[in-house]
Amino acid sequence: MSDPAPATPKTESDKPVTKAAIPTDEELRKRLTPLQYAVTRENATERPFTNEYWKTNEEGIYVDIISNKPLFSSKDKFDTECGWPGFAKPIDAAEVKELSDRTHGMERVEVRSATGAAHLGHVFNDGPKELGGLRYCINSAAIRFIPKAKMAEAGYGDWLKIFEPKKPAAAK
Repeated sequence: MSDPAPATPKTESDKPVTKAAIPTDEELRKRLTPLQYAVTRENATERPFTNEYWKTNEEGIYVDIISNKPLFSSKDKFDTECGWPGFAKPIDAAEVKELSDRTHGMERVEVRSATGAAHLGHVFNDGPKELGGLRYCINSAAIRFIPKAKMAEAGYGDWLKIFEPKKPAAAK
């Protein structure tokens, strides 16, 4: 397997982009590893228990490797015991699209990034009840992890607020 994408933006192509600025297919073939391209553009699935982020427990966010938009937070990550990173919910529901998937003789719900149109994985309703009951089962090859300590320098400083303790509701 190739080296993973860098944790912090080193070029303009590592910064969040708009839908209009999504790289062309040719650019993506050059920029992504063969596995990343197969997962995000050809709906492939990486092997369980051997992918990059299934055991990552560090604080930070996971971004779409196509658009670099934040998708998931370590605060919502849990051990799915299925070999892929699992999340209870996306950071911003508007950045994740859910589509019917009837391939492979199953009925599932596919998860795609809204801006990058990348295949991410699937969502199931068998997640921990205390976290809302959903399990977003995501391919590591479709995301890039930005550690909390590097979020500001990587251009994601505004997202650090999700790691701040929740303030109690004011009493009336």
